[in-house]
Amino acid sequence: MKTFQIIILLAIFVLCAQYGFAKENMSDLKKYDKATLAGGCFWCIQSVLDKVPGVKRTIVGYTGGDKKKPTYKEVSGGMTGHAEAVEVYYDPIQVTYEKLLDVFWKNIDPTTLNRQFADEGTQYRTAIFYHNDEQQRIAQASKEALAQSGVYKDPIVTEITPASTFYPAEEYHQSYYQKSPLQYKMYEAGSGRKKYIEGMWGPQKK
Repeated sequence: MKTFQIIILLAIFVLCAQYGFAKENMSDLKKYDKATLAGGCFWCIQSVLDKVPGVKRTIVGYTGGDKKKPTYKEVSGGMTGHAEAVEVYYDPIQVTYEKLLDVFWKNIDPTTLNRQFADEGTQYRTAIFYHNDEQQRIAQASKEALAQSGVYKDPIVTEITPASTFYPAEEYHQSYYQKSPLQYKMYEAGSGRKKYIEGMWGPQKK
């Protein structure tokens, strides 16, 4: 009986420690700047942004709509107004907001409205959700520069809009490319995203 009690106490201790660690991590993120970007399937955008030096943490989730605490099923149904997005915490000393946007632009098709590759619907729209006036200015400037570059024949339709409440997605979506690498690679290739990006920018995009 004592052994069982010890096991229970140890389990409780571990859970409390993990919870405290998670809270501490989230608290620590406040010292970093935050960006919120939507580029279709959030698995793909997260996998790219995680590799950028200076990015400290990314969280996939839903934002831009009216539904409070939406589920993946609700968002994927296209009736919540939310877009799949990634919240990015980064050290501005190591990486600039401009650099993040450059990576973002090169991993989406900004000319398609309410769609990214095989995924269709407003939930897959591309958007930059700015958190302050400076981010808005930089985002607008980067969009205009890209439009004038001649890279795209069609107009750039990516939204630049104020950030609103961000709802983290279910745990199984977080870092999906690491949890299920084979399934992720199959999706990335099958959706047409990988082929498009390599055709536009070359295989060394990441």
